[in-house]
Amino acid sequence: MATEESPLLTSSSDDHKTSHEVVYDRFTRGQKRWIVFIVSCAGLLPKFVAASLVPSIPQVAEELHSTHAAVSLTVSLSTFATAVGTLVWAAYSSFYGRRKMYLCGIPFLCVGSCGVAMANSLWGLLFWQFVQTFGCSGGLSLGAGVIGDIYKLEERGIGIGIFLGAMLFGFAVAPFLGGVAAQYWSWRNLHYSLAVWGLLELFLIYVSVPETSHPGTLGIDKLKRRRWIHITWVNPLSCLWLLRSPNLFAVMLASSLALISDYVLLVPLAYTIGVTYGITNKAIIGACFLPNGLGNFIGAPLAGCLSDVVISKWQKKRKGVWSPEDRLRATWIGGMFMVPLSIGVSGLLTAYVGGPIGLVLNLLCLFVNGIGVVFVLNPIGSYNVDVVHSRSAEITAANVGVRSFILSIATALVVPSIEHIGVAWTDVIVAVLALLGQGIIFLTIRYGGRMRASVDVGFSTIENN
Repeated sequence: MATEESPLLTSSSDDHKTSHEVVYDRFTRGQKRWIVFIVSCAGLLPKFVAASLVPSIPQVAEELHSTHAAVSLTVSLSTFATAVGTLVWAAYSSFYGRRKMYLCGIPFLCVGSCGVAMANSLWGLLFWQFVQTFGCSGGLSLGAGVIGDIYKLEERGIGIGIFLGAMLFGFAVAPFLGGVAAQYWSWRNLHYSLAVWGLLELFLIYVSVPETSHPGTLGIDKLKRRRWIHITWVNPLSCLWLLRSPNLFAVMLASSLALISDYVLLVPLAYTIGVTYGITNKAIIGACFLPNGLGNFIGAPLAGCLSDVVISKWQKKRKGVWSPEDRLRATWIGGMFMVPLSIGVSGLLTAYVGGPIGLVLNLLCLFVNGIGVVFVLNPIGSYNVDVVHSRSAEITAANVGVRSFILSIATALVVPSIEHIGVAWTDVIVAVLALLGQGIIFLTIRYGGRMRASVDVGFSTIENN
């Protein structure tokens, strides 16, 4: 039980530490890397599915005899399906295990992808898009849980960094591939390809990924009697109750304010950079998303490594005393500088600098923003796993669910805001919000012990982390 008088968590003897670390020695280094690779591929899918249809909206609207605005509902629906799916799969993973939830969720993706590809009406498209996104959304929360299961405290930052980088890379590369498909192939064939990808992912998880949950921690393991096929009700909304903790809610809000900058830059990109610099080819517009994805890809392992170094450095400074909030110190370079500066400068460039120079500098801003966002999200994602390790998938799901809701509101407001006050002021406002988020992180670092003591949701200690 956390108390205000003892906000820091202290490690005990070396013998006890060694016995605790035995659970992380179940897999070899090579096995751990393979598991991270597989769950990162699964984590890439939800964002890829959500964004891949965006460049195809005009083509889809024409084929389904609908309007652009109506077909654009697929973006909001994907966000909603992601929020629902992450909560459901995470809640049931704590009872049945991570592996079983992957094996149950991916078939929904395969069926939904085929349904989207064969849709001949708007309502059919929306229904199958929901099924498709719901099926793969578990990859967002389950992946963080798996990495928390296999890596100990000082090592999990880089694993979660790679996972988050893959997730955001999917969001950045999907419009490019979707644009290429719309321009030179077919949006329907792209979704058939996603079904094949899902089948391959399902096969690889079935044959090569074991259950990673720690022995004896699953709900089904605690039952004295159970049927051969045991079905039980698990409340998926119970994950959200973890956010009643002030520090968990604070870092969720801070990560949302940072990630908004990504969406504000990317979602209206055809309307901002595309119009300003006269880009009309769908494939080229999609290619403009790639610098952001490259930034995610490069920044993710760096941010993970930095957060692991920071947590170890501060633990040594305190002579073995562990304060979970120390990991959040790794967010400074991204949250204080990279994110606000990149989006603020991009807005000014788009408004006032034309020609090739303006375009190149804008692409550089997208790259820097990609690095900066993962430098914020990675330490926060690892921090969540650190402080409620036994419910790591659930706290990740709660973050993704509420963050998706916040992002859906932000993306709905970004184009009207650009139309009314201009791209420069819109981006400057978002930069200020990112700085506000970093201020929230600063307060969490400063008062984290008191915040944890005020509402105890079953926080981890050094002995069970």
